[in-house]
Amino acid sequence: MYWTTNKMINKEILSFCLKKGILLDKEVLELFSNYPDLESAKFFIEKIKEVSSVNVLTKHTFIENITHFNKAVEFLPEERKKKLEKLKINLGLSIEIIKEISEPNIQESKIIEEKNDSVRVISNYLSPSKKLTVSDFVTHFRNRFNSLKNILQENSSLTNLTSISKISPERKVFSLIGLISSKKVSKNKNLLLEIEDLTGKITVLINKDKKDLFSLAEDLPLDSVIGFKGTISKGTSNKNIFFVNEIILPESSLSLRKKSPIEEFALFIGDIHIGSKLFLEKNFLKFIDYLNGKVPNTPEVSKIKYLFIVGDLIAGVANYPGQEKELSLSDLESHFQKAAELLSKIRSDIKIIISTGNHDGVRIMEPQPLINEKYAWPLYNLKNISFVTNPSLINFGFSNSFSGFNILLYHGFSFFYYADNIPSLIKQKSAHRPELIMDYLLKYRHLAPTHSSTQYYPSEKDSLLIQEVPDIFISGHTHKSGVMYHNNILIISVSSWESMTGYQEKRGAEPDFCKVPIFNLKTGSIKILDFEQ
Repeated sequence: MYWTTNKMINKEILSFCLKKGILLDKEVLELFSNYPDLESAKFFIEKIKEVSSVNVLTKHTFIENITHFNKAVEFLPEERKKKLEKLKINLGLSIEIIKEISEPNIQESKIIEEKNDSVRVISNYLSPSKKLTVSDFVTHFRNRFNSLKNILQENSSLTNLTSISKISPERKVFSLIGLISSKKVSKNKNLLLEIEDLTGKITVLINKDKKDLFSLAEDLPLDSVIGFKGTISKGTSNKNIFFVNEIILPESSLSLRKKSPIEEFALFIGDIHIGSKLFLEKNFLKFIDYLNGKVPNTPEVSKIKYLFIVGDLIAGVANYPGQEKELSLSDLESHFQKAAELLSKIRSDIKIIISTGNHDGVRIMEPQPLINEKYAWPLYNLKNISFVTNPSLINFGFSNSFSGFNILLYHGFSFFYYADNIPSLIKQKSAHRPELIMDYLLKYRHLAPTHSSTQYYPSEKDSLLIQEVPDIFISGHTHKSGVMYHNNILIISVSSWESMTGYQEKRGAEPDFCKVPIFNLKTGSIKILDFEQ
């Protein structure tokens, strides 16, 4: 009878999958055959298919997409959610979707929910895990090119826009949009760029005598998508050369700076490195006392509603040579336990949003997923904490009468490449002034435009593209504090809560410590609080 029942369930599930165009792995099918609630099983399969965007569902697919599934079912009736919870536990015993229920009060993986909360996700990048091929990189760059081309086409300066394959010598002045594939200096000290679009390639020349234009061209990063305006001529090798008169960047810009009708405050920190012997715990506890209203003459504290932590909450393990000598805790789980112990001291009405950094026990390749619940489960138990990926775009402070602020969180792993390779950033010693690097990247609408500036996961939608211009751009990684505006976009770089490491000293780093930017949502003012003793 048991075998017959299982066979009937299998047949029903296979029939359902056939209608929906889904192929189910045999191992997963056997797991579902042991669960009698067919409706829940069908719903579970269909939702996993939706959130994963794949038709062949394997054990790995379910594990990788359980967080997406949790968000998708958040608003279902409680009775329906309980049935699905039982199914997840049933499956979890075999395919490790979640921990066994006997473990202490572990919540489902959570990201910010769109409900009666003043924080919501606009873009939270969770890349599917699969074997990469050359075609994935081709698709990635093609789609990136088209996205940036669409942004550039809105610029009225790009008159008589044409594609490279349709260039005609009869045109006097026209515009091109191209991806920069190479840069070199000619014998005459002019700058030569090879650019390409989806129809072909061409050499463009920037004359050394056009000082401002030449200086701008020197700073153009490889693989960026740029607009050029100029004229065409035959070169010495009888090839067309495009002589540039104007360079148009994709640029990020806002027409105004938003102000909330309600006076609330948001704070920004990162690079805390809990678990390091060099973690400045006493200073951090002083900061927590401030948040909890224990520091005199701080009336604004009661109106602090948001705390953003932009990566490297913990020190992590094996992040650089010799790090083990500088750790007070030896494994990831103990790092997160200590982090939960500290963050639990913060009053519960402050919403804490944590994005991922390269020390937080996830892959280096960007986009980086949520901090892993397997190790960080003590943090997942704290109700006022939400997790987002790196990068992510969040909206906060909204109300019925106010659209809220959009904040772009990016830890900043690509920054040192630009500090070391872009002429103007080298001159300005931007490794010690990361806000200048952030300002630079906003101009190109990308967090890592050059292929080699960071490790990344190619996907149809480029996760590092700045598709929507944020009100606030926050980053860390450099351990330097900095604030500035770029075309009405507030740029914030956060300091560190870890004393200088031997590795940083060898690199010539000059970190800042325990500085906390505080932003008034109503007035738009920002100041720096100092908790360094």
